[in-house]
Amino acid sequence: MNVLFDAVLFDCDGVLVDSESITNRVLRDMLNEAGWPITTEECLQQFIGKTVRSQAALIESHTRKPFTEDWLQQFYVRRNEALGAELVAIDGALSAVPYLHGKFDGRIACASGADRAKVEMQLEKVGLASFFQGRVFSGHETPRSKPFPDVYLAAAQALQADPARCLVIEDTLTGVQAGVAAGATVWGYFPSDQGHAQADDLLAAGAVRVFDHMGDLPTLLAAAAAASRQGN
Repeated sequence: MNVLFDAVLFDCDGVLVDSESITNRVLRDMLNEAGWPITTEECLQQFIGKTVRSQAALIESHTRKPFTEDWLQQFYVRRNEALGAELVAIDGALSAVPYLHGKFDGRIACASGADRAKVEMQLEKVGLASFFQGRVFSGHETPRSKPFPDVYLAAAQALQADPARCLVIEDTLTGVQAGVAAGATVWGYFPSDQGHAQADDLLAAGAVRVFDHMGDLPTLLAAAAAASRQGN
């Protein structure tokens, strides 16, 4: 067990699986087909870290068409087909997750704003499902999704961990806000090849540090624990 934390709570998309660009491409295509000529960059900026359903009014304002359950289900089908064909793990996650699962005696969880079926499918696809068996939490199943803390509070409660003793790993502003609101310590993951503007935004939102390779997480945790012991 780490001297600083009793549990590690991971977001899924963009943290464990490299899904954002795939999902965003499908969403962009469907919005274009519906009459909204949104670009790839604009789509990422508008929708990353948010559920499509929560942006229904915005979509209707740009497409001038009703946001229907049928359209949303079509998006889910097309999205899942693309993820099933193309999804890979975030670089370093396949080494970091098993290590931390052992180090924390299984007290790790995946707490995502996405629907459970998507989260579990993605973890299975990249070979991480066994490390989160019974510890997957979806914002679709809590009263409020991110940026509210509900999904992280649910994960901490299930692990019987004080949220203040949990480390949250997030890559979006809404996710960082959710972790901070839960009372957890949040570390922001932001690959260096994506620039530093959003990394600064994650820190401004309440992340206490930002790192750029998931494979570095075990070493960073060990170093933070050692520094804490020396400080005491």
